[in-house]
Amino acid sequence: MRKAATPRPDFDYSELIARCRRGDDLAWESLVRRLEGRVYAIALHYLRDREEARDVAQDIFVRLYEKLHTVREDKPFVAWMMRLARNCCIDRLRRLNVRTPAHSVPLEDAPDLRVALPTPEEACLDSARDRLVYRALGTLSEANREILMLKDIQEMKLVEIAEMMSAPLGTIKSRWSRARVELAKAVRSLQPSEEVL
Repeated sequence: MRKAATPRPDFDYSELIARCRRGDDLAWESLVRRLEGRVYAIALHYLRDREEARDVAQDIFVRLYEKLHTVREDKPFVAWMMRLARNCCIDRLRRLNVRTPAHSVPLEDAPDLRVALPTPEEACLDSARDRLVYRALGTLSEANREILMLKDIQEMKLVEIAEMMSAPLGTIKSRWSRARVELAKAVRSLQPSEEVL
């Protein structure tokens, strides 16, 4: 499963945010560049439409800019930003008054943010695996897709997900475990017997 481009885990956003709060346009541009792939991936996950995802990603950055003054230094910035992005996506879905379709995001619509180029053989195998996993993700419940997207694709910590969803950590751990089991079963059911992954 491809991972969204993630900033280095040890990157400290506090100075960048402080500069943004002082009106430094270059700092804001740098912050947007660090987060744009991740924000788009979240929006695409929820909305399942590239144009809608682009629109919502812009809305997310507008709201992020407006709410920078509320960022707390004692809380992880990326987790806070992901909660804001998730809420923007849910708000858009409510406004559209539609449910997300029960199909996965086509692989060609998912942002490809790899840096190292694989060999042709690796690329072919990776592509087949990705298509299979994304098809399997499409068969899961929305709740299970969401927890897998946050934990395994966006690489959030379970404690951050629990805080974001206002749920006990134990509940999030068990939901994640059940979602992974459901995904494994879905992959096995979709995988042709002759395909080796």
